[in-house]
Amino acid sequence: MNRHQAPVRSVLKSGCIAATLLIVLCKIGFTQALQNRSVAETCLAANENLSLGAPLPHTFARLRSGSPLKVVAVGSSSTVGLWVLSSAGTYPEVMRRELMRLRPSANIEIVNSGRVGDTIPGNVARFDRDVLSVKPELVIWQLGTNDIAWGGRADGLKDVVIGGVRVLKAGGADVILMDLQYAPVILASSHHSIIQTIIADVARQEHIGLFPRFALMLHSMEAGLPSGALVSWDGLHNSAEGYDCIGRALARAIIRSAR
Repeated sequence: MNRHQAPVRSVLKSGCIAATLLIVLCKIGFTQALQNRSVAETCLAANENLSLGAPLPHTFARLRSGSPLKVVAVGSSSTVGLWVLSSAGTYPEVMRRELMRLRPSANIEIVNSGRVGDTIPGNVARFDRDVLSVKPELVIWQLGTNDIAWGGRADGLKDVVIGGVRVLKAGGADVILMDLQYAPVILASSHHSIIQTIIADVARQEHIGLFPRFALMLHSMEAGLPSGALVSWDGLHNSAEGYDCIGRALARAIIRSAR
């Protein structure tokens, strides 16, 4: 080794040590940030650019004018808010509060038309009575979980979903579909990817909104949340923090789409 090589190697070694120390400090800082931030806040930060993929003209008109905006959430136990202690913790009510925070002058009414154990055909069969009868400007349809979670099949469901969406649109409402949850019971079904594809295809084909709950939960795990943070003890329904993130993220996506 000549007299010029030793200083160069010393500088390189010092640089490597500094870079390694910086990486360690960044990891420690990221871990501390996760610990100091609630589960829902971490979930929201991981999904801050979430988009519904379609405009909401009826919703926008109501928000812009300050006229009452009536929203119906229809679906199964995820809409009912199974395992939360009160209706205030359900995703529709969390969404309403977040919409009011973002648009304090808005006049928003939420009708929760969830039914435990309901399926896609069951949802559609009660649209007239439980959804369209209240004349909503926006309908959020959470669908598909019970159709495949307990060993069901996806055969023929796409046509049923299309028919249901067209009934809602004919009633004068903007429509948002909410897909499956990223949860162990769902992932164990060999049909979950088929249902996901059906929901996404229908949203695209019918030019309506899609709230990607499955992707939202997956992105949150990729951001560092434990796998069970957004899922309740039963391995299927959302936890209280999961409902909170879903409701707030949906409200923010609605405001972005309404713009």
